[in-house]
Amino acid sequence: MKQIIYFTKQLYAFTGKLLYINLIGMVLISFMDGIGIILLIPLISVSGILDVNTSTSPVEGVFQFLQQLPAAASLPIILGIYLVLVLGQSFLQRNLTIQDAKIHTRFINHLRLQTYRAILQANWSFFVKKRKSDLVHSLTGELGQVTGGIQLFLQLLSSITFTSIQLAIAFWLSAKVTSFVLICGFLLLLCSRKFIYRSKALGGQLQEMAKSYLAGITDHFNGIKDIKSNRLEAPRYEWLRTWSAQIEKERIKQVKLATHSQLLYKISSAVLITIFIYVSITFFHSEQAQMVMILVIFSRLWPRFTSIQSNMESIASILPVFKTLIELQEECKEAEELMDIELQPDGKIDLINLQQGITCNQVYFRYSSEGALYALQDVNVTIPSLQTTAIVGKSGAGKSTLIDILMGLTRPEKGQVLLDDTPLTTDNLMSFRHMISYVAQDPFLFNASIRENLLMIAPRATEQHLWEALEFAAVDDMVRKLPQGLDTFIGDRGVRLSGGERQRLVLARAILKKPYILVLDEATSALDTENEGKIQQALEKLKGKMTIIVIAHRLSTIRNADQVIVLEEGKIIQTGKFDQLAEEKGGVFASLLGNQMPA
Repeated sequence: MKQIIYFTKQLYAFTGKLLYINLIGMVLISFMDGIGIILLIPLISVSGILDVNTSTSPVEGVFQFLQQLPAAASLPIILGIYLVLVLGQSFLQRNLTIQDAKIHTRFINHLRLQTYRAILQANWSFFVKKRKSDLVHSLTGELGQVTGGIQLFLQLLSSITFTSIQLAIAFWLSAKVTSFVLICGFLLLLCSRKFIYRSKALGGQLQEMAKSYLAGITDHFNGIKDIKSNRLEAPRYEWLRTWSAQIEKERIKQVKLATHSQLLYKISSAVLITIFIYVSITFFHSEQAQMVMILVIFSRLWPRFTSIQSNMESIASILPVFKTLIELQEECKEAEELMDIELQPDGKIDLINLQQGITCNQVYFRYSSEGALYALQDVNVTIPSLQTTAIVGKSGAGKSTLIDILMGLTRPEKGQVLLDDTPLTTDNLMSFRHMISYVAQDPFLFNASIRENLLMIAPRATEQHLWEALEFAAVDDMVRKLPQGLDTFIGDRGVRLSGGERQRLVLARAILKKPYILVLDEATSALDTENEGKIQQALEKLKGKMTIIVIAHRLSTIRNADQVIVLEEGKIIQTGKFDQLAEEKGGVFASLLGNQMPA
C-alpha cells in the first residue's frame, strides 16, 4: 500500500485544504444518515405500525419532547425533520461529488504534466534504454489506472468513515450486539486477504500484457509499409490472435476471482445476519427499539463492507501500475539533464561564445558498462568553429555515436568534451544545445501543417523567414504547389510527402532556427542529384558563417569540407583534407572512395 500512500500524499500536497473539506463533508453526511435512522424509532412508534418502547433506549431522552406534543403534531414534525435531513444530505452529497470531480480531474492533469515533464527532462541515454511504447503506455493507460486507483482509495476512505460513524451509533445503542457483529466482520475481512493477494498478482500479469499489446501495435503502424510490401499480414494477425486468447484467459481469471470473493462474502454475510438476529433475540435480549435501529444500520452497513472488500481487491490489482509509475519517475529523476526553468517557453538562455571549436579529449564510450566493446576509443579530435567537418566510415564505425557525444546527448565514459577550453557539463549543456540544429537521416515531422512544423523551432519567425528557409532547402516550389500552401497538413510523420520532400522540409526547419552549429546526418541521402546539388550550393554559402558537421556515406558530397574524419571500429584512423586523404594509397578513405567511383 506504500505506493498508494505515496500518490495520496501527492494528492494532499496538490489539493491542500480541499481534501479536508471533502472528508468533513463525508463525516457530516454519515452523521445525518445516522440521525435519519434514529428518527425511525419515534416514527414507527407514532405511526402505530409497531408499539416500540423507547424508555430503555439510549434515544429516549432525545425524543422526550415529542411525547408532550399532541399526537397529530408528532408525525408531521418527525417527518419534517427527516425530510430536512435527507434534503440536506442530498445537496451536500451533490456538492461533494462535483468537488471530487474537480479534484480528480485537476490531479490527473497535474500527474500527467509531472510525468511528462520528468520524461522531457531525461537525457538521451534514458530513451536509448527504454521502449517507446512503454513510455506511451505510462502516459495513457497506466496514468489512467493510477488516478482511478486514487479515486478508489478515496472511496475506500469514504466507506471506512461512513462505516465507523454507523458503528459508533450501533455501539451507543448496543455495545454487546455490535461487538459480536464487528468480530465476525473482521473475520470475513481476514478471509478475503488471499483474494487481495491474487488480485495483485493478476494485475501485474495484465499490466505486462497491456504493454506488450501497445508495443506490438506501435511496431505494426511504424512498419506498416514493410508489412504491406513483404506480405507480413498473416504473421502479424497471428500475433494479435495469440495475444487476444491470452488476454481473454487472464481477464476471465480476474472476473472469476472477483465474483468468487463476492459470492463467498455475500453468503457469509447472510449467514452472519441470521446468526446475529438469533443471538440478539435469544441471548442479548435486545429491546425492540434497539433491534429495529441495529437491523436498519447493519442492513446499510453490509453493502459498505462488501464495497470495502471490493475496493481493496481492485486497488490490489492495480498496485503494480502504481509501482511502475513511481519507478519511471525515479528513473527520469536519475537521468535528469534539463531543469524546470529551461522548460519555460519564454525562458532566457545565455548562448556560449564558441571561438575555437569543439574538442574531444581522449574520449571513450560504450553503451553498456559490463564487458561491452567500446563504441568509441581514445578519440582525440577538434571540430573548428565556422568550418565544415565531415565524418565518414563504414557502417558501425561509430559515426552516429561520435555525433551524439559532440552534441552532448551522451556523456563519455572516459575523457571529456571541451567547448574552446571549457568542459561540456550539466551547467552549460542546454546553452550549448540551444546553438545546434540537427537533421537526421530519417527525418521526423509532426502530424500538423507545414507552417506549424516550421514554427515549432522558431515561434517568432515571419512569413518571409519561412519562405527563405524553404528556398534554402529547395522545397519552396513544392510547397507553393500544395492546395493550402504552408497550411497543408502533411500527415503522421509527414507521410503525405515523399522521402526527399520530408528531408528538405526538415532541413528548412533546421536552418530557420539560425543555429551556430548545423549537424547533418546523411541529410541529402534521399535527394535526387539535382536537388542535392542545390543543397550543396546552399551549404557552400554558409561556409564561414556556421559550424557544419556532416555524416556522409556519399563521399562526393563532402569534397569541399574543410576537414574529413575517418572512423573505423570506434577509432579515428585518418584526419585531413578530402584530396589529401584520397591520395593516401591503401588508406580506408581511398578504399571507400574507390568503391563509390564506379557508381
